[in-house]
Amino acid sequence: MPVDASSHAPPKSLTPFRRGLPFIGATFRIRRNPLGFLQFLARNYGDLVSFRLMGLPAFLLAHPDYIRDVLVSRQANFTKSPALQRAKRLLGNGLLTSEGETHLYHRRLIQPAFQHDRLQSYAEITTAFGIEARERWRPGETIDMLREMMRLTLLIVARALFGTDAQQDAASVARALADVESRFRYLLFPFSNLLFGLPLPLKRRFEQAKSVLDQTVYRMIQQHRAAGTNCSPDLLGALLNAHDEQGEPLSDAQLRDEVLTLLLAGHETTAIGLTWTWYLLARHPSCEARLHTEIDSVLNGRPPSFADIARLPYTERVISESVRLYPPVWNIGRLSKQLFEMGGAVVPAGSICLMSPYVLHRDPRFFPDPERFDPDRWEPACRESRPKFSYFPFGGGARVCIGERFAWNEMILLIATLAQKWSFRLLTTELPGLRPLIALHPRSPILMTPCARG
Repeated sequence: MPVDASSHAPPKSLTPFRRGLPFIGATFRIRRNPLGFLQFLARNYGDLVSFRLMGLPAFLLAHPDYIRDVLVSRQANFTKSPALQRAKRLLGNGLLTSEGETHLYHRRLIQPAFQHDRLQSYAEITTAFGIEARERWRPGETIDMLREMMRLTLLIVARALFGTDAQQDAASVARALADVESRFRYLLFPFSNLLFGLPLPLKRRFEQAKSVLDQTVYRMIQQHRAAGTNCSPDLLGALLNAHDEQGEPLSDAQLRDEVLTLLLAGHETTAIGLTWTWYLLARHPSCEARLHTEIDSVLNGRPPSFADIARLPYTERVISESVRLYPPVWNIGRLSKQLFEMGGAVVPAGSICLMSPYVLHRDPRFFPDPERFDPDRWEPACRESRPKFSYFPFGGGARVCIGERFAWNEMILLIATLAQKWSFRLLTTELPGLRPLIALHPRSPILMTPCARG
């Protein structure tokens, strides 16, 4: 059912949240339970809430108009949030963390890798790895679904973007990424630079995990060079053949930053989206049955291809609804460069503006009965009745995720490929809970067993 037009009413103006500790404000409260705290603010304080975070003025933007204002209309007035700026400790100065002209240059350099003809070739790679995975599973075995999806999407992005076989690296990358993410929250502390400057176990584990990731990336670069594939059509070949703003070839450090950023960002969020989709399908058998019917009728037993993506609308709706309920990127932050006005309030320069897909995607004004899993919310009439930034799982504006279409295609093709052969059943009725790290992980493993279809 389309959303009532009254939900498009102008957003509510500023309400301050004044509780918290001196100077650091709500820092520890948001660290303890970020999803709960942001939902609490939106439900009890309105569409624009001011508070203090890490010693800075902060604002929660909980209406699509405000989010569009920051991500699109006024995007030039913002840089990345302090948390993402601190992510340079891991990612360096790659696409995700760079700013200004450097970011524009990096984006122009990488954009050709996501053009239509390249997406077609990536589809073949995705389906091939999906078939390999489904043939490896056996009925009744126990699968840690997130671990399986992380492995699968890592292999796909490594082969598609970098022409590399990551089979030998999958387990070590997964462990290193888990170590990094579990310690990333400490970067949100007001004195994190001091904390990471001390010889603590926290720093040692972080640096060890970073070293594993660095070794993986540098090995990929060296293997590409040794094979003489600098001019190959994959992204790593393009990067090896590229020049920086001064006309010099990219240094190994620059290559490392771009490859690591895309390797991590290009597989983790997709794996998490897939994991939550399998979880929701297992909990909603009628939706799973409709999905199977569509896949069987469209594919008729053959592997899915790029051309089939547009012919699987219900599969895409299932994924859209899963990503609505469990957006892998659960929060987006920006830092204002200059004072500006929003909702009748003055937002000072140096303010943190938080925009949470998790909060907006569960707003009943735009998604009635928001906790209910309902793929039919994404029928065209319903989709078009909602304001654009009521749903923004990949961000928006000039810094929208460069691999958005790649991710959607990959999820649709993998769901179709794996669901052709298997139906997955949960091994426990307990809810897994949420663990909002850099991405929105399940708090406990989602253990499933594959059941052969037909």
